Amino acid sequence: MLVALGLLMVVTFMALIITKRATPVVALLLVPVAFGLFAGAGLGISDMITDGIKDLAPTAAMLFFAIVFFGIMIDVGLFDPVVRGVVKLVRDDPAKLVVGTAVLAMVVSLDGDGSTTFIITTSALLPLYLKLGVSPVVLTVVAGLSNATMNILPWGGPTARAASALKISPSEVFVPMIPSLVVGLVIVLLFAYHLGVLERRRIGKIEIRESVLARSGGGTGSGVAVLDGPGTGTVPPARLSGSADISLDDDSTDNASDTGFTAGTLDPNRPTLRPKLLWFNAALTIGLLAVLGMDVISIPVLFMIAAGIALVVNFPQVKDQSAAITRHSSSIVAVVSMVLAAAVLTGVFSGTGMVEAIADWLTSILPTFLGPHLAIVIGLLSIPFTFFMTNDAFYFGMLPVLSETAQKYGIDPAEVARASITGQPVHMQSPLVPAILLLVALAGVSLADHHKKVLWRACLVSVAMLGVGVLVGSIPF
Repeated sequence: MLVALGLLMVVTFMALIITKRATPVVALLLVPVAFGLFAGAGLGISDMITDGIKDLAPTAAMLFFAIVFFGIMIDVGLFDPVVRGVVKLVRDDPAKLVVGTAVLAMVVSLDGDGSTTFIITTSALLPLYLKLGVSPVVLTVVAGLSNATMNILPWGGPTARAASALKISPSEVFVPMIPSLVVGLVIVLLFAYHLGVLERRRIGKIEIRESVLARSGGGTGSGVAVLDGPGTGTVPPARLSGSADISLDDDSTDNASDTGFTAGTLDPNRPTLRPKLLWFNAALTIGLLAVLGMDVISIPVLFMIAAGIALVVNFPQVKDQSAAITRHSSSIVAVVSMVLAAAVLTGVFSGTGMVEAIADWLTSILPTFLGPHLAIVIGLLSIPFTFFMTNDAFYFGMLPVLSETAQKYGIDPAEVARASITGQPVHMQSPLVPAILLLVALAGVSLADHHKKVLWRACLVSVAMLGVGVLVGSIPF
């Protein structure tokens, strides 16, 4: 009975999310309550949900203050020199331009918001792509891979979801996966350099061909460069205005519509800039990331302290501090409400015994030889599953059951969570992710052209991250 109810609850929740008949928050709140009462929880369902909230409160706090901190860093201009530096360094070399795209996207992705990353990267670099004749598809591929790999940051979305679903600390999931993240980013940079070299060669061939045509009196007659390299098709006009209000992926925080954006780019004259505090803010951010990597302080506490310091130093006036938090309130509400709502699902799932019953059933039907390697199986399954469904459906609907089954074979929930986030490079390319739709719209390319070039590369990054996790012992073999 519990197995049937549990599976039906998961299917109902996933169906509502996938068909967009309910928001993740509404589905997380109402579906578990209905099935919990039907399972006989009665008034005890209150204690189940309360226990779930207690377990997830640290994660909600971490997300709250991480959004505030990185939102402030964008407001005060910490990343502006990076944008200007990348534009200055790439000059007229396609290879440098593509690598610079990857670096810029990785740095801006620190705020956990894919849409902001794509707006800044595209508006800063797309004019150079068009000027040099580099395919905009290369921009979407490199920016998409960079942001997708960085998406496993604790405040980026999937790590917080996995931790919330399994009632563990995000630091338990993320810190052991830092080697995987580093290797993933290196692979993205190598892909970027290779694509840049290919574009350099292709553009050189086009220039030679145009020179020959000019001497013979011929020409394309259209003024539009025809691409026959990594980006097929023609170079369309850039569409850079009016995009900052597009809705974001559920894996990102919605601060793209906050003040500071003008026509799809950062306003160099916004009133929140603090140029005199650039080095202080840089040191504060580097120090925060260093302590985060050492795992000596709880992540929620670390971000609380860092956000407090950032607010006091950059905005000494109380009204300015309140305004700084308010600017990112929509991001905070969207993400924190989702985590707290997840407490209802996890609390009911565990409190009614559904998850244990389903795990016992899965264990009985799972081939024996796969049991000890279930973490790797989950990692591989996360690649297609998170592409064809939302992160909410996968992490809150499927992961708790998979984790409970894995525990039967001695695999820790944290190890399952680490394996489950390795599919994110592929997930972020999904048409279910509005941020990627924003990227291709800004660059003026089709999603099909983007997928042709990005999906196999994203799969390699995911498999490499999973493999490194196994090699360093953060994911059991």
